This record gives sequence, C-alpha cells and structure tokens, in this order.
Amino acid sequence: MDGLNALGRVMRTLRRGSLYLALGAVFAVLATLADAAIAQSGPLVRIIVPFPPGGSADVLARVLSQQIEKTTKQTIIVENRPGAGASIAYEVTARAVPDGNTIVVASNSVVINPLLRKVNFDPVNSFAPICNLVASPLVFVVSSASPYKTIGDLIGTAKAKPGTMTVAALGPATTQHIAFESFKRATMTDMIFVPYSGGAPAVNALLGQHVDAALVNYSETVEQIKAGKLRALATASANRLKPAPELPTVAESGYPGYAAEVWLGLLAPAATPGDRLTQLAEWFVVAMKSPEVDAKLESVGLYPAVRCGNDFANFIKARADDYARIIRDANIKVD
Repeated sequence: MDGLNALGRVMRTLRRGSLYLALGAVFAVLATLADAAIAQSGPLVRIIVPFPPGGSADVLARVLSQQIEKTTKQTIIVENRPGAGASIAYEVTARAVPDGNTIVVASNSVVINPLLRKVNFDPVNSFAPICNLVASPLVFVVSSASPYKTIGDLIGTAKAKPGTMTVAALGPATTQHIAFESFKRATMTDMIFVPYSGGAPAVNALLGQHVDAALVNYSETVEQIKAGKLRALATASANRLKPAPELPTVAESGYPGYAAEVWLGLLAPAATPGDRLTQLAEWFVVAMKSPEVDAKLESVGLYPAVRCGNDFANFIKARADDYARIIRDANIKVD
C-alpha cells in the first residue's frame, strides 16, 4: 500500500510538470520496493559447481536450489566453473567474501587435488563445512560371461595369479583409482589398474571383455546389470545399497574397515559466520527430505548421506589423512 501511495504522489507530481522531481520520486519508490524484496528473500546465493552442466554435482545443485526457492523464496543461482580438475571452483570459493552467499559443491576432489597438484586452497583450512548431502556408491562388476560369482572369487583368482588380473576404472588419480589401490591393500592382492576417461568407457571395456572387472559408479552399471549383461559382485560403500540390498559390501565379505564412495557436499569460505552456516544447512537438509527431491536424486544414482557442521569437518579431515597415505603408498601421480 505504501508503494501505491508513493506512486500516486509521483503521478500528481508529473501533472504539476516537475519532471526532475517526478523522476527522483520514481527512483525512490523503486529503491524502496527493491529493498523490500531483498528483505523478504535475502541476498542472492551463488552455488558454484566445479563440473560441466549435466553431471551429478550439477543435478544436485539445481534440484536442491529449485526446492529451496520454492519453499523459502530465497533466490539461488547455479554457476558452473569447471577446470583444473575442479580446482578453479574451489579456489574461487576460498577467495570469496565469507558471508555465506558464495558456496561450492565439493566432492572427493577437494581433498585429492591438493595431494597431487599445486593449488591455492587447503581442504581443511580454506573452507567452512556446511553439509555433506549425498553419496554415489561404487560397485565391483564383471561381465555376465565371467566365472566370478562373488567378490571372494575375484580376490581368490587375484591371489592365485598375482599381477595378471585387470580392473578398469576412471583415472588416474581419481576417487575410483584411490578406492582400487585401497582395495588392493585391504585384500593383499596384486592387480593391474586400467585407467579410462570415464565410467562409460570402463563399462564398455568390460562388456567387450577387454578387462576382467571394473570399479565404477553404480548408476553407470545399473541398466546393464538389470539386462543381465553385467554381474555386480560387491559394493565398495560402507553400507548395502538401497536399490540393491542383496548386494554385499566388501567390508562384510571379509575385509572390515574397507569403504569407498563418491560424496558430494557444500562448503563455504573459511570465516563464514556460524549462524549463516546453520541457516544454509537448514535449507539444504530440509530440501533433502522432500520426496520429490529424493526421487530426482535417486534417478541419477545419488543417495542421502547427510552429515553437517563438525561431523562433516571431521569426515573431510579423515579422508585427507586416508588419501594422503594411499597416494603415498601407491605412488600415485598426475602428469
């Protein structure tokens, strides 16, 4: 009503012929309305995605931002900043004003990159953790024509014929590569890592029986598993998969403590105020509880794995320590 009254005054001023006064009044009204809109929705929030559009991180950011905008009227934009193995996005976020209005979708790469490349951020000290949100499970798969029926069969052959079994995965120096090297150490086997540029090429190599097995995202194999072209032996995740509860974990197959998966969460710049971090965490955790959001994320192989604040900070620190040890022991390098 105040805005309408102000506009009325503008019109009366125009009728008196005072153009400059009228324009001044118009700008004042617009500024008032803009201030009211900002007060209602809050400042613009930017989610930086370190990968191109269409991938899991991008889908996560867009699905959740749409849900939050719908329920809170908060304006959120998603900005894709791929490059340097995701390091560009992390560095942009680390340098941003720590007001909680610039956040980044972080994955295992935020921990792996500083261990292998020269970067301008530290995974523990450059960021304030908001929440880990989802995980994308990894599975060990073989061709349906393979003689291996269980992960134990695969391990048994690897021990009987050291240095001959080939396992395809995304790599080198990726989450999957590190998970494979960790698996070798947990099972005390000698297997050959065969790197591919993506999960799909690794699966194709397996379908063509060019490799003995593959360690890939479950979402990249589920259709071939359902069609009977591939056989899943075990999941690398700590827990059994919601869509495949019959599939055992590596840990419960005789190798307790082994666990590996792709995870996606949110980080803000270090020194972001605690109350702002709490607000952001609340927005995203509530959005994750939406059945509509859950269905959309599950359709691309993303499953809830929510941990916030100190729990997420401890998780990142533990992964940094684990990855440093594995990379050192396996002598993993990047060109």
